Amino acid sequence: MSALTTGWIAFACIFGGSLVGMTLGAVLPERHLSQESKDVVKLGMGLLATMAALVLSLLLASAKSTYDTKNKELEEIAANTLLLDRVLAHYGPETQDARALVRKAVEKALHATWPEDGAEPPRLDAPGTIPVIEVVQDEIRALVPRTDAQRWLQSRALQVSGDVAQMRWLVFGSTGSSIPGPFLVALVFWVAAIFGSFGLFAPRNATVVGVLLVCALSVAMSLVLILEMDQPLAGWLKVSSGPLRYTLAHLGQ
Repeated sequence: MSALTTGWIAFACIFGGSLVGMTLGAVLPERHLSQESKDVVKLGMGLLATMAALVLSLLLASAKSTYDTKNKELEEIAANTLLLDRVLAHYGPETQDARALVRKAVEKALHATWPEDGAEPPRLDAPGTIPVIEVVQDEIRALVPRTDAQRWLQSRALQVSGDVAQMRWLVFGSTGSSIPGPFLVALVFWVAAIFGSFGLFAPRNATVVGVLLVCALSVAMSLVLILEMDQPLAGWLKVSSGPLRYTLAHLGQ
């Protein structure tokens, strides 16, 4: 389920809660809407508001951590890829084929995850990228160093290429949501109950309905932003492709 779909469902539940509250306020006997009843409802909703705020902060922290981690991992991939190209360049001209394969892998990853024309949906796993990295490692192993410097460079290139492959698995292999579904369901339920209490004692007029509508929409939008941030390689709030594009621009130099 997409973040936008989840947001619309949350909006329907939250705003629906306020409408249910207003309906109940119109049909309940007067003794149920006394000042004493209002005080008890306020106490209960205060408790729910506190729990909802705690859960919302946990979801936001989890999504922000996921976003920052993916961004850092992509920066490390970009830096190690550029380092691998420079190590191969220092080895000698016999690494031209391996360097061309490195460039090809970066181009595939950029085109698949950040399509420029927007016509194609982003793919979190570029087909053929892992085989390309493995072919690069095979090319490096096939090198026959003639000097101690070349032997060191070969060993270093194998280490860096292994780091790139491992980091790529971390980035694209852990693309699931870090937000527990029960947390999200509980949060929406609590917020809907809070809005229901608003509608229970609120005057029934267009101004009140409009305010509750805007507030419900704002809460739903905050959930959409959190869910989008939790998927940093897809959707609207993608991590920047700048590090990989910088690497691509400097490969082969």
